[in-house]
This record gives sequence, structure tokens and C-alpha cells, in this order.
Amino acid sequence: MLHAPMLSTDRLVLDRHRPDDLDALAALWADPAVYGPIGVAARSREEVWIRLLRHVGMWATFGYGSWVVRASRDGPAVGELGLIEARRALDPPLTLPEMGWMIAPELHGRGFAGEAMGAALAWSDANGIARTTCIIGTDNAPSLRLAARLGYRPLREAPYHGKTVAVLER
Repeated sequence: MLHAPMLSTDRLVLDRHRPDDLDALAALWADPAVYGPIGVAARSREEVWIRLLRHVGMWATFGYGSWVVRASRDGPAVGELGLIEARRALDPPLTLPEMGWMIAPELHGRGFAGEAMGAALAWSDANGIARTTCIIGTDNAPSLRLAARLGYRPLREAPYHGKTVAVLER
């Protein structure tokens, strides 16, 4: 598969990454309410551009990847989520595709991340990728609760970039 298939939910569209998503994604990744709970620093416009290209390339390389979350088909990006092959420096290393999600702060607490993730996991399951993993900072209670609702179960804790993360599997 060369690019992400478009998926729809009652309130959202999951779409492929496009070059014109850069401004909206750069604004999201510069917001402390986005990057803070994930445990990373603000991402520069250049870093967001490289991430965008990485997401495009994963579909062509692996046949799966991430989506941009939009509130309408032609709307701006309000999040990102999906499968990645990050090859993180964890010991022991992750052996399954990794699922991750990020949603705009103004949508927090309203079920949007769960709705979008439900669509992504349904696609994943239907395409033979039933087992996935994710890592979440042990202090990120909202994401840990969402992961549990999505069927992720804790495997272990691990140090990662100076933080402790929970490694979960579904």
C-alpha cells in the first residue's frame, strides 16, 4: 500500500499525511499540552516535517503507518495516530508494530482519541496486524486509561530517554 487509506468515524476523518499538513502539525507539536504528557520537548517545524515524511514513507515501506486526524475531510490536522516502526532504543526491544496517538488539546476529554483509535485498530485487525504494542509515560494517566479501554495490557516498565515508560501490548 502506497499511502494511508481514508477512514471515517462519526466525528472524524483519518487521512494520509500531506505536505500542506505541516503548519497545523507544527502548531500542535509546539503546544506544551501536546508534547508535555508524551514526555518529549517541543518539536521544531523541521522535525515535524521529517516526521511527516517518515509517516508517508512507512506506508510505502511496510504497508501500514499513521494517519492525520481531521474533524472534516478537508479540515486541518487535529491529531496524528497509527502504527509506526520506530526501532526505539528499549531493552529488550519492541518486536511488534507500535501504536501511538496524539490529539489536539481542545479535543481532550471528549472521546475523540478513543474514537479515532477504534477506527485505526479496526483497520489494523482487518489487515492482519492484530498484535501491537505502545509505550506511554507512567505519569500519563489519560493515555494509560485510553490504552486500557482499547485492550492494551501492561508488560513491563522501561527507562526511555530519561523517563520511565510503560510498555503495553494488545
